Amino acid sequence: MNSLPSRVAPSRVTASIKKKTDKPKSIAPESSTFGDLGIDPWLVETLQAMQIKQPTEIQRACIPPILAGKDVIGGAKTGSGKTAAFALPILQKLSEDPYGVFAVVLTPTRELAYQIAEQFRVLGKGIGLKECVVVGGMDMMTQALELAKRPHVIIATPGRLRDHIHSSSGAVDLTRAKYLVMDEADRLLSSTFVSELGVIFSKMPTKRQTLLFTATMTDSILALQEAQKDPKKKPYVHVCAMDTHTVATLDQFYVFVPSQVRPVYLVRLLRSDEFKDKSVIIFCGRCSTAEMVTGMLKELGIRCTALHSEMSQQQRLDSLGKFRAEVIKVLVSTDVGSRGLDIPSVELVLNFDIPRDPTDYIHRVGRTARAGRGGQSLCIVSEKDVQLIQNIEAKTNTKMEEYELNENVVLKDLNEVTEAKRVATMQMHDSKFGERKNVHKKKKLTHTT
Repeated sequence: MNSLPSRVAPSRVTASIKKKTDKPKSIAPESSTFGDLGIDPWLVETLQAMQIKQPTEIQRACIPPILAGKDVIGGAKTGSGKTAAFALPILQKLSEDPYGVFAVVLTPTRELAYQIAEQFRVLGKGIGLKECVVVGGMDMMTQALELAKRPHVIIATPGRLRDHIHSSSGAVDLTRAKYLVMDEADRLLSSTFVSELGVIFSKMPTKRQTLLFTATMTDSILALQEAQKDPKKKPYVHVCAMDTHTVATLDQFYVFVPSQVRPVYLVRLLRSDEFKDKSVIIFCGRCSTAEMVTGMLKELGIRCTALHSEMSQQQRLDSLGKFRAEVIKVLVSTDVGSRGLDIPSVELVLNFDIPRDPTDYIHRVGRTARAGRGGQSLCIVSEKDVQLIQNIEAKTNTKMEEYELNENVVLKDLNEVTEAKRVATMQMHDSKFGERKNVHKKKKLTHTT
């Protein structure tokens, strides 16, 4: 598991792997405690103080083999306890032989990196854990100083960690790292991160434990089991019931509208008696759309905040903080907010843009109806989205219900919303929205040529 797959495995290989991993032989029974899994008493006490008393399926399956020194591939839906499944055994082994850098945790998004770091921080308080978050959008010099102190655990996005490795020969010492964790591994193993991962892997020891966790199991991840010819070195694989279906507590609706008046319907929904006081995430397909929608809603007096990659990291953290604390009840986000983030209070997921991949829809609506709570999702569907909705329904095996809105009532807002959209668009133009991304692209091209 120390090299990337060169290509996606054939489906027949995947099918055979799935057959092998559907019913793992060594998963602990549901009645097991963390102590039964081999977790030390000091960590069990920490968990109890956090009101965590029973391990989840992914924890029961993966903690014992990680403690035993095996590579592990774990698949489970968001909110199933994947982070603790790798954090607990890493912290336990660290307490036995503390040194830095002990573990490197890679994740595709900055927000998820901070969330993982928070869990490590809380769980590792008893041993004085030193963790370091290394992500883009934050000051590199400050990060370099933290890395120079040899933290026990580095939680990073691949691009920024690669930048630190390139900055000077001794900037990051990963040669003694015992663990490499890849969270949301399906995204990390996509073509987007190949060059960055190559640089990072080259600086890490070949004798390490590699732990891959994901909410979306792919052919390329499962094929890694077959990459090792030595049976003793094959990773332990456990795939829980995955997110191919949406949860039963989620009510799913759509409203069919002409494409040119989608913003008007969005505003009417947010102002309706049913939704005006609810905690809502609005998902958009592009950063520019999310920024426009945010500006438009603010212009109309609807309190909201944005989350997308054109914002600085501090702005993104501030937005998430306000939304988590329910200071602001409407978050307008791109898909950077669709994975891994634990925001328990979300009551409605509103898809302003319909995702092209049904899996992205499943991740988006997974932000609500969590931990047995109820929740709603609503798609604003135009004529060009019909096939996308049909694909989603086929993937989730669920038919969405039509949400009734009186067209005449909606269109009363047309002039007001159109003017607010115009103002928002002008504000984006005046602030030169998107220029930072263009500068970054030019720098990247210069660096590679």
